[in-house]
Amino acid sequence: MTTNIQITEDGSHTLYSEQFDEHYHSIHGAIQESMHVYINAGLKHCELTKINVFEVGFGSGLNALLTCIEASKLNLDITYYSIELYPIKKSIIDNLNYVELTSDDKYIFSAIHTASWNKIVEITSNFRIVKIIGDLNNYNFTENFDVIYFDAFSPDKQPYLWTEEVFKKLYDYLNLKGIITTYCSKGIVKRALRSAGFIVKRLPGPPGKWEMLRAIK
Repeated sequence: MTTNIQITEDGSHTLYSEQFDEHYHSIHGAIQESMHVYINAGLKHCELTKINVFEVGFGSGLNALLTCIEASKLNLDITYYSIELYPIKKSIIDNLNYVELTSDDKYIFSAIHTASWNKIVEITSNFRIVKIIGDLNNYNFTENFDVIYFDAFSPDKQPYLWTEEVFKKLYDYLNLKGIITTYCSKGIVKRALRSAGFIVKRLPGPPGKWEMLRAIK
């Protein structure tokens, strides 16, 4: 899949996918969107200290990096699972500016991306990652999760991932009071989440977006 790096309004990079004709992150600010939607509304809303996180769409690895940083700050023990059908080339990853803007430790981002696929890899003493190459619709998990970051391309681009059936599958893999957050607040997404059994709440969105969603099992 052909991707190229672009700068967003907060100075952080995003990627543009020619295949899907869509950016990986908000053009109004990649880092601030990830912090707002997935860290602040998702991870920090979880009351546990030992947390299984699952991310739909590993992409640039930004969400994983920010989660690893927060695990250290908040003294959390996190196992991070992420599924991706279109891994990004190393030559692209090496030119992203996330480390310069978020952490002095260049090792973490490099370790996340060089970690072997389809196996558990320890990145720090309190953060482990399992990167899965595969299609969410065809993958069956053996784990349960506490927090899910739903960061797929939009329903217009990947409608097969934003269905009641997919959200019901995720509902079944979530522990009680488990959280799912997503940047997308479209009506079809809210209805699909509710039909799958979630309690859905609209929240203020990140800069450039009116609303986002958090759903609870």
